[in-house]
Amino acid sequence: MLPPPSSLQAALATSPIPRHLAYACCASYNFKMFDTHRLLLFLAAALLLAITPGPGIFYVLARSLAGGKREGILSSIGTFVGGLFHVFAAALGLSAILAASAVAFHTVKYAGAAYLVWLGIRMIRTRNTEMAVESAGPSNGAFRQGILTEVLNPKTALFFLSFIPQFVAPAHGHVFFQFALLGCVSVSLNTAADLLVVGMASPLERKLKNSVRFRRRQRTASGLGMITLGAYLALADSK
Repeated sequence: MLPPPSSLQAALATSPIPRHLAYACCASYNFKMFDTHRLLLFLAAALLLAITPGPGIFYVLARSLAGGKREGILSSIGTFVGGLFHVFAAALGLSAILAASAVAFHTVKYAGAAYLVWLGIRMIRTRNTEMAVESAGPSNGAFRQGILTEVLNPKTALFFLSFIPQFVAPAHGHVFFQFALLGCVSVSLNTAADLLVVGMASPLERKLKNSVRFRRRQRTASGLGMITLGAYLALADSK
């Protein structure tokens, strides 16, 4: 008879087997892939990032203003598919990193936390930058263009590889599925925000262009949230 999951994990953790391989052995006995606290933190952070005006939102806004709601919706679905491409590519990469070395995995997490802090600082420093929505002509291939816009954006790949590993717990096993599920949630929240933008295209454009105070406060709040999140995750992992 096999010992309870907790006993088996404890035994493997103290065995001469490399820790990342020991965790893999325990994976089939650990049915709780996510820590509740970290999952709630992830959802809060992903929601904050989803509603922060960025290149994706401005792209969908431009398409909606140029071609109407239908083109905006198709563009949003396209960026959703493109985002999933980056999620699964990054999930495969992270699984390979963990299989190679637990130290390399933690290096990726610390580098990712530092990147989040840098993004937060950049948001605050650019809070007064004018966010002009670029004009765009109607397109007959809005869905295809949305996919290509997202897939060919290297910043999207870098972001997913920096953000999501902060919430992946190798000790719970199934690293690929953890990353993929969290990534799908993040992309879905982004797409939900994009679709909201499609429905409010005209008034939102006026708000973003004309309300300097709104832009400044929104970017400052998002920046502080990113800095706090990155610092917290780095310190939590160092304990």
